[in-house]
Amino acid sequence: MNLENIAKNLAEIQEDIEKYSKKPEDVKLVVASKYVDSDGVKKIFDAGHKIMGENRIQSLKEKKENLSLEEKYNGVSWHFIGNLQKNKVKYIIDYIDMIHSVNKLSLAKEINKRAAAVSRVVDVLLEVNVGGEESKEGYTVQELLAELEELKKMENLNIKGLMTMAPFTENEEVVRECFRNLRKLKDRLNEDYFDGKLTELSMGMTNDYKIALEEGATIIRVGSKIFS
Repeated sequence: MNLENIAKNLAEIQEDIEKYSKKPEDVKLVVASKYVDSDGVKKIFDAGHKIMGENRIQSLKEKKENLSLEEKYNGVSWHFIGNLQKNKVKYIIDYIDMIHSVNKLSLAKEINKRAAAVSRVVDVLLEVNVGGEESKEGYTVQELLAELEELKKMENLNIKGLMTMAPFTENEEVVRECFRNLRKLKDRLNEDYFDGKLTELSMGMTNDYKIALEEGATIIRVGSKIFS
């Protein structure tokens, strides 16, 4: 894996964003950096990309600490994109830029408490299990609606939008329906609860981000394609 190949792959994804999204200017690429170590993250940064997504707390801490030794890499923006345990929130709360996986009220309360303790308001996404798969984390729509008023009361959470993972299937229509339903849910929540303030849809990974872009994704989480 060299810098030239990474830059080429990042450029190809940007071309896809321009091609498949109706509003490419609104789309952010989060590089799923679980595939690389700290040196790999540095190469991504040197290729001109600054938003990294981690799904393990320990890996995130190690990379953050290693990169902080060189001032130029303090410009990395860290997103947490994996399942987050309550007892791990304290390790990332003072520097994480966005948490994609708020999927229960107890977790939201912990993030809110820890953020308040360090005088921060943290951007979060509400994770929704649109496909209803038992193997996946995330709110059902009914659970989310039941807890929404409590979530909205938390002053140190800035709820920016929704996140989902599509079913693992080769049936593109199933994947498309999942993404479309998340977009419809965001529109519904904006109309009924948020007065249009939900702006983000985090959906789409290496295998399905083009479909996600067509269905309105504003954040795509891509890893293996970049390092191939």
